[in-house]
Amino acid sequence: MTAKAGATPTRKTSSMFKDAKAFSTFSVNDLQKAKECYGKTLRLEMSENAEGLKLNLAGGNTMFLYPKPNHTPASFTVLNFPVDDIEEAVDELTRLGVRLEEYNQPDLKTDEKGIMRGPGPQIAWFKDPAGNILSVIEEA
Repeated sequence: MTAKAGATPTRKTSSMFKDAKAFSTFSVNDLQKAKECYGKTLRLEMSENAEGLKLNLAGGNTMFLYPKPNHTPASFTVLNFPVDDIEEAVDELTRLGVRLEEYNQPDLKTDEKGIMRGPGPQIAWFKDPAGNILSVIEEA
């Protein structure tokens, strides 16, 4: 982190953020489609206000989705859903009409179900209606 130009830093550490209830945000291009995806399809609890959608996730975590007219989908995973059984999660997503992403790159290959199987956790990716990348992930 860098200090503001011309500012003289007076201390090197801070405890101000340690207990802050931080949350992440990402943009979508259509708030109604996002509400259907996250609320109806994935059945996440949410609330809506004038600025966007607040997703209430397990463990008291939250994410905020905001509409952006010139939205560009994230080229990385913005939200991971840890699952106990990747097969069951992928089957459920498929049943709900969600299309899993397919990758066939040297270090990133998915199988016929859309699951990358090791090394590391088993993971499957899918996109929300705005093109943002989400995943289900089963850690060993």
